[in-house]
Amino acid sequence: ITGRKGGQRRNWFGIAVYRKCSSGYPNISLSAPLPGIPKPVFAAVDSHEQCETKITTLENGLKVASQNKFGQFCTVGILVNSGSRHETKYPSGIAHFLEKLAFSSTAQYGSKDEILLTLEKHGGICDCQTSRDTTMYAVSAEVKGLDTVVSLLSDAVLQPRLLDEEIEMTRMAVRFELEDLSMRPDPELLLTEMIHAAAYRGNTVGLPRFCPVESVEKIDKKLLHMYLQSYYCPERMVLAGVGIEHEQLVACARKYLLNVKPVWGASTPTNVDLSVAQYTGGIVRMDMSDVSLGPTPIPELTHIMIGLESCSFLEDDFIPFAVLNMMMGGGGSFSAGGPGKGMFTRLYLNVLNRHHWMYNATSYHHSYEDTGLLCIHASADPRQVREMVEILTREFIQMAGTAGEMELERAKTQLKSMLMMNLESRPVIFEDVGRQVLATGKRKLPHELCDLISNVTASDIKRVTTKMLCSKPAVAALGDLTEMPSYEHIQAALSSKDGHLPRMYRLFR
Repeated sequence: ITGRKGGQRRNWFGIAVYRKCSSGYPNISLSAPLPGIPKPVFAAVDSHEQCETKITTLENGLKVASQNKFGQFCTVGILVNSGSRHETKYPSGIAHFLEKLAFSSTAQYGSKDEILLTLEKHGGICDCQTSRDTTMYAVSAEVKGLDTVVSLLSDAVLQPRLLDEEIEMTRMAVRFELEDLSMRPDPELLLTEMIHAAAYRGNTVGLPRFCPVESVEKIDKKLLHMYLQSYYCPERMVLAGVGIEHEQLVACARKYLLNVKPVWGASTPTNVDLSVAQYTGGIVRMDMSDVSLGPTPIPELTHIMIGLESCSFLEDDFIPFAVLNMMMGGGGSFSAGGPGKGMFTRLYLNVLNRHHWMYNATSYHHSYEDTGLLCIHASADPRQVREMVEILTREFIQMAGTAGEMELERAKTQLKSMLMMNLESRPVIFEDVGRQVLATGKRKLPHELCDLISNVTASDIKRVTTKMLCSKPAVAALGDLTEMPSYEHIQAALSSKDGHLPRMYRLFR
């Protein structure tokens, strides 16, 4: 309240607010319309139209997908069905190289700086990310710069120069990244690589995502062109956009992506590797018991990740697995927060709250178009590795029990909440639209996914867990592994009724 005159007060906006007083002013409630103010008219949008994803397939097979989202900025990008899983016939690391080479000099732009200056005029930024099955080139910029953005994306994806000096700089960047990873090991990153290598030994998603040291010198312009010729063809691409009109995006796609001949010549999609992921199970160990820089061993904790085969994201069981993963939850022992941070998930209640010596217990679910992997990562002091592994195997066995009504409802609500909150962000909507259209040719809308989550029952969780426990375990172990139980013992524990490791008798300790 800023001003006052008799019984009249003025709020921050300068509007008079009256109160009952001796001078006889009437008492006007702020919840009632103010006298003399016209009735507001609000813009109305059909809710279905607002969240609908429009998809058009061009004559060359390229899909154009868009979703309108009101605002000054848009996110547009090209997603390619290409990643480290497609490198069977090539030296591993090509996708890693292409990620580093993205948005370098092209037929239209002389250098990366030129590209960045062009984007700067439209308040834009660019990025390229590769995963095991997808490569994504994305730009966020002002809506009015859409024509420039699509032209730039077309040039970056189909017309890269791949100069010798750029490839040499990329080699240096990759070597530095690999050295940095070996000197400062990131357990989560390394374990994710190791668990995939153990679960899918030597095939598809089990191939290394990072370029191995021995491949750095082998990758050159000729090899990159051979790979691009097979995988960077219109039928394996989606141009996705969020925050723009669909017709406008289709017009730009026709202009810049329809009759463009790539720098490597005509595509040869017949050379595409169509291998289906073969789950093998197994163990990958990285024993670092002898690694020490001074008095403190590095890493000072032993990290274990145990995984079992789940399902692909195209199957109906994908949603029950997502709910199961949320129900397991977990995190670090130093994480703070209430129920919203997952403090009521099983790995908190049964593991971290009961075993003070465990530093971390987190559930992960990796899903691809033909397979999936549900894992639990835990870390503790090297002397307690055996006990930690037994706790994890017990948790896997207990998944097959009947889930409580309250914990199931909490997991479902938390999953829906996370889904909806993430889809508030424009870049996340872009990635969701692009990945779904690339994999399935259509997009399930958030309300459809929420309905599927709501329909998951305790019997669904029990059914998918029982099926998952039939697969061989995949194990990744990092750190001092002196007390690590054997793979056969872990397998026996996951086949037992209670998840206990077989007894070991030692004559000498």
